[in-house]
Amino acid sequence: MKGLSIFIRTTKKTGSIKLRFRLRDGRNVDLYHKSNIRADLKDLTVFTPEGDLRPRVSVYNRELKTLIDTERLAIERGYLNLCGKKDKATITQEEFEKAIECELYPERNNNSVRQESTLLERFLQYIDDGVRDGLFQKARFRHYKVVYRILQRFLLINRMSSITTKQFTADVLIDFRRFIIEEYLYVAKYPSVYDSVETRKIPDAKRSQNTAATKLKMIHTFFNDMVERGELDKSPFDLVGKQRKRVMMREQYDEPVCLTLEEFERILEKDDMPQALQETRDCFLLQCAFGCRISDFMRLSMKKVDVNEDGIPYIHYVALKTVKNDHEEKRTPIMRYALDIIKKWEFRFPILKYVSGKSGYNAKIKQLLKYCGIDRLVTYFDPETNDNKRVPLYEVGSSKLCRKTFVDLINKMQINMYLGGLHKEGSDAVKRYTNIGLKERFILYSVAFNQPVYTVDKELNIIKEGEM
Repeated sequence: MKGLSIFIRTTKKTGSIKLRFRLRDGRNVDLYHKSNIRADLKDLTVFTPEGDLRPRVSVYNRELKTLIDTERLAIERGYLNLCGKKDKATITQEEFEKAIECELYPERNNNSVRQESTLLERFLQYIDDGVRDGLFQKARFRHYKVVYRILQRFLLINRMSSITTKQFTADVLIDFRRFIIEEYLYVAKYPSVYDSVETRKIPDAKRSQNTAATKLKMIHTFFNDMVERGELDKSPFDLVGKQRKRVMMREQYDEPVCLTLEEFERILEKDDMPQALQETRDCFLLQCAFGCRISDFMRLSMKKVDVNEDGIPYIHYVALKTVKNDHEEKRTPIMRYALDIIKKWEFRFPILKYVSGKSGYNAKIKQLLKYCGIDRLVTYFDPETNDNKRVPLYEVGSSKLCRKTFVDLINKMQINMYLGGLHKEGSDAVKRYTNIGLKERFILYSVAFNQPVYTVDKELNIIKEGEM
């Protein structure tokens, strides 16, 4: 196929128009298609005549780009279907329009008009209502939007963009799960679908079972809500069978991998750190000092730093993951090495702009660990071979390693109070006997990380070091 482009005849610079498309294939094919897409002329300036984004464009009307991609794909498919049935030179304008309509609206083949919302429309409404009603926070909202875009691409590629929630059957659900895992295989086959996707977000490898399960659980919650509202009789998840559902939704985690104190200090004390990894090291070490999730770490700022009456600096925040049921602030004392990093960066780490992706924070952590020689062999389960696999620790490094390392080093400094045998596990009496405050935790953390204790004034200037 050659020469599929947006056809604009107006000379106006402002206002809106309905888009027309022109398809040329050799000397004998010159067909036009009138779409229902209404576009602002200013929005169209960032697109090439072929409907692609111009180089270095990052701000554009994403909804318009999706509509254009959908229309282009329908035109391509409709035309190719016609070419399989007759000589392309004999295709009429009427046949061309009919073929495109069949691709865009397959449910209209019986001349029936859809009255209810599509699955995509209803899912998007559910996401927006969830944020508005406080069912989930902004971080979860972003995760839902990722799932929405994957679902949108799946339906577009499979010519099902107009299906309703009732038409999302158990068989379609099984196909969708396979698509989540193997989406990278579709990128080269359907380039127009991925033109509007940021390069770093285009899948280039198979997604894991855990990733698929996490995304399916969000879809599962949506369909359960549809059942509770009476919009569906049964969720497609209830129709795939108990055993298949259990496999689809299973998340499997290996034994936690943590840094030893020696490995942590190797990173902290590395002298010849390349410039390209210095920010990563400081960011990684600071997150290790607090043990907070990446979503909470990214929200920290100097406004979250305070000093108590004993001169101990600490950070305070409300954890995003549990904010719905727990509004209590987390208060974590700042260890000595962490204070230096905070003063240097004031939590402004450019690397946190992207956590995932080929050049994101997680990828840089792997580079950092490898450079520091953190190559101790660790074991994880490989679902491809259904067997355990041993790899260097740096290969599985990510921001989650910070939280695991923090918890592991701290736990090793504590005595299990139940081992004395005076009280059974979980006894409320033990909780009444002890109350570890900020000062005690500061000393505990400092010993665990082999750091000196110290005190500061309100401006974070060190008053004393090495004693409390």
